[in-house]
Amino acid sequence: MAFPKSSAALIALGFLSVSVQAAAPVTGRWTTQSKDGVVEIYECGATICGKLAKFLVPPPNGVGQKDINNPNKALRSRTLLGMNILTGFKAAGDEWKGQIYDPKSGKTYRSVIYKGKSGNLVVKGCIGPFCQAQTWTPAR
Repeated sequence: MAFPKSSAALIALGFLSVSVQAAAPVTGRWTTQSKDGVVEIYECGATICGKLAKFLVPPPNGVGQKDINNPNKALRSRTLLGMNILTGFKAAGDEWKGQIYDPKSGKTYRSVIYKGKSGNLVVKGCIGPFCQAQTWTPAR
């Protein structure tokens, strides 16, 4: 019995149409896990960025707090409020990959973010294969 070419094409197409899950949108305003700030995530060109939009707990030097822990001395005079701490995030499957800057330590980490089942944002900072996760909630 000859196998019709159209059937073979449909079967091949079935194997190729593996469900590809796109990363859920993560834009919006998010309260950090420590509840000390709000980060606004937005589209910036072809990537996603996130800036420190609001202090919920004032830093030691008030809203004018500078980036004093930055290892680059030239950047230590920039103000934290309004500064991008999430940069270069691109969709990768069902998550977003980029970099996160921690102004408390002055370090930048590889990062992965995605929307959890509860609608909260899971934010991971990674060194090598090891990641530490936080859960950010929608800001009110």
